[in-house]
Amino acid sequence: MDRKLNLNRAETFSFINPWIRYFLFFFSFLFWVFSLLIVAIGVYAKVQKATDTVRDTFLIDPAVILIVVGVVMFFITFCGCIGALRENIHLLKTFSFSLTLVFLTQLAIAVLGFFYSDQTRDALGKFVNKAIVHYRDDLDLQNLMDYIQREVVINTKCGFGVQTQNYLEATKSIYPVGCADRAVRWIESHLLLVGALALGLSLPQIAGIVLSQILISQIQDEISSVL
Repeated sequence: MDRKLNLNRAETFSFINPWIRYFLFFFSFLFWVFSLLIVAIGVYAKVQKATDTVRDTFLIDPAVILIVVGVVMFFITFCGCIGALRENIHLLKTFSFSLTLVFLTQLAIAVLGFFYSDQTRDALGKFVNKAIVHYRDDLDLQNLMDYIQREVVINTKCGFGVQTQNYLEATKSIYPVGCADRAVRWIESHLLLVGALALGLSLPQIAGIVLSQILISQIQDEISSVL
């Protein structure tokens, strides 16, 4: 009788924790749906444009950026969803590796941007200048820059008449500092806020990496126990 009970317990025992498995599934599914939404918005914006995209503005096209980010998120979260649901080690490893690669890339960019602030300022300045040059070529880019100018930039008259004023008077009408320099200075003066935002973005990635690695280990233990 005791032997039979032990056999039944052995048959029902599993190394795989269902809480971890389904939490990883719903976690990935949530971001998978979000990635579809991003792709849909990007495609809709691309289709609704009145003008053709100029080749030089391809990399600064907001619609293209949304589509690329959405497709990458879709691929990563799809591997997480199906890998957790089907207990597929290969998909889970792909999910974990992709998240790790994205996390390390973001970390490297943040570190390089912090230690090479001058180069970051120059690169950001070139990006802004390129966007200004092609202001009329891309409707999404035009709307984005208009929104930034309405919400951030004080100047509403393109600096008309400010050359006759002194520096303090001019600052009441326009920003005497360029957009790139202003952005870098804002980041340097709000490092705590920037760090908190970066931590908030990285926590879901770290959670996905840890959960997928735990589930992979449990699946491997389950396979070993069967063999």
